[in-house]
Amino acid sequence: MGVTTAGTGADLVGSDTPRALTRTLDRSDRLFRGTSRGSGLIILLIMSFIGTFLTVRGFSALKTAGWSFFTTQQWFPDAGHGHFGIAAVMLGTILIGLTAICFAIPLAIGTALYISEYVPPRLKRTLVTTVDLMAAVPSVVYGLWGFFLLEPHVLGLAQWLSTYLGWIPIFHVDGANPNSPLHSLSVYTSSTFIAGMCVSLMVTPIVSSVMREAFSQAPSGEREAAYALGGTRWGMIRTVVIPFGRGGMIGGTMLGLGRALGETITVYMIISLVFAIQPHLLQNGGSSVSALIALRYGDASFFGTSALMAAGLALFVLTMIVNFIASSIVARSRSGAESEV
Repeated sequence: MGVTTAGTGADLVGSDTPRALTRTLDRSDRLFRGTSRGSGLIILLIMSFIGTFLTVRGFSALKTAGWSFFTTQQWFPDAGHGHFGIAAVMLGTILIGLTAICFAIPLAIGTALYISEYVPPRLKRTLVTTVDLMAAVPSVVYGLWGFFLLEPHVLGLAQWLSTYLGWIPIFHVDGANPNSPLHSLSVYTSSTFIAGMCVSLMVTPIVSSVMREAFSQAPSGEREAAYALGGTRWGMIRTVVIPFGRGGMIGGTMLGLGRALGETITVYMIISLVFAIQPHLLQNGGSSVSALIALRYGDASFFGTSALMAAGLALFVLTMIVNFIASSIVARSRSGAESEV
């Protein structure tokens, strides 16, 4: 790409008017611009086709159920109007996502700060690759790990939380009585809490990557100024790096939440699906839109399939809203604004 200036020598002398710049794009610039623009349009078209497909396939169920589709807890679509809805499974999806984010945030922040600020240069590339590869591990592997290894070791923690923090509604477990000799830990199995912990490890690499990029863009001048004023490394991180990357931290958290909301296989393998609003995180049983679709799609009737498509549409819209909010926050932050320059 060439840049030329327009104007005579007289115009350039004694004039405050900026010179006009004319860009000349060569073949490689035009090819790159066309490829980038085409890729962006293809992604938008794919997302539009997905939304249109779900809307068309789920329209029959939405028309039959009406607004009760968003307020009904049970799921019997073949029984007709008023017998199926996503009130329970959508709340369960949100609770699993929020639980996952609560565990993922401290892990992601610690990992991102260590890699960007503390790790020796010779190990940085290795750690970055290792963390990024965690996102490539299949969901079924996390599900097997959560079911056979994580759950047995977490039941004691769930019992402790229920015993001493049971006065908080989300930690209350119906039927739990640790003082009874007949008390069983089965009331804590297959819960939203365990599913959220497992999903948190799946979203941590995504959240950590966004935070790491935001932290690494903190201006070196401000870093050196903090050291010049006598600040310690942690003082520099607290006053320069974290404030600069705050937008990236929020945006990365929202992106991780969007990823957690759509997780299917891991949640399906861990929770016991119940079609009732279950606000108690530690109690046996949970619900999720994605797990519902995985469980009922194989034996669903034509109308039942339409109802599942409508549930998928609701999850698709919710995930898109969360991701758009995350992108907006990142773009408005200092780190996001400087990365676009």
